Order: sequence, then C-alpha cells, then structure tokens
Amino acid sequence: MVAKTESEVSVFIDGVLNYFGTAVQQVAECGTPYLALNRSPEISDYTGMIRISGKRDGIVFFTAPKSMLCVMLMRMQETDMSHDNLCDLVGEIANTLSGNARRDFGHQFNISVPSVVHGRNSAVEYPANTRPIVIPIEWRKYHARLVVCLN
Repeated sequence: MVAKTESEVSVFIDGVLNYFGTAVQQVAECGTPYLALNRSPEISDYTGMIRISGKRDGIVFFTAPKSMLCVMLMRMQETDMSHDNLCDLVGEIANTLSGNARRDFGHQFNISVPSVVHGRNSAVEYPANTRPIVIPIEWRKYHARLVVCLN
C-alpha cells in the first residue's frame, strides 16, 4: 500500500510543478510529503477543494496565503486582486491539479466542481477512515500546501 500511496502522491507533485511552470512560468518546489497525524492540516487564507468519488473517495485541496495568490495573478498579467478573483484562482488550481490526477488515475476517479473557503479558521471535513497527506509547496518566498486525502 505504501508504494501505491507514494506513486499517487507523485502524480499530485508532478501536477503542482507543471502548474506553476505553465501558469506563472516559475518553478515551485515541493517539500517532503507527510501524514497529518493527530491534527488537521493548517488552512491558509484561501482554500480550493475538490471532492473525489468513484473508485476512490476523498478530498483534495490547495490552500495558499492571499499574498501568494496576488503575486500569481500579477505573473498571469491579471490586475484584478478582488476576493472573487482570488477565489476563482484557488478553485482553478485545485481543479487543475485534480483534473491532471484524473488523467493518470482513470475515468473511475470522479472530481467535483471546486468549492472555495476563505479564512484560516475554515473547517474542512475529511472522509472517515482517511489520513491527510500534506504536500508542502514553496514558490518564491511563499508557502502553500496541497492536501490529498483519499481512501
């Protein structure tokens, strides 16, 4: 099971690296993934979530600080830093990363439309009998996380 989990996590890491290289034309680095044991992963200012169903059930979410998302928008030649645009961006990132994973995992890996929560105190419901795997992401001086929680 560990090898399966490692290969699944690597699909998401590759997706993160590809997303940053394509969307903002700058390299992001992924830290060592870890299991969030005995506590929920830290949530940042904006979080885009995708529910997974089908052969696997769970949730995948991308969470990042507002300052990082604003700089990403500037790199994309976008001048609108409104709350709505930040929500759109974080939802798009989560959707893109999950969509890329779906390509590797097959058609039985169904993804929902993204939902977005704002605020560091937002609650995320994790599916029963799952343990969140946190993938730290560093881009420029900013820190974000991709959390993969599948059964």
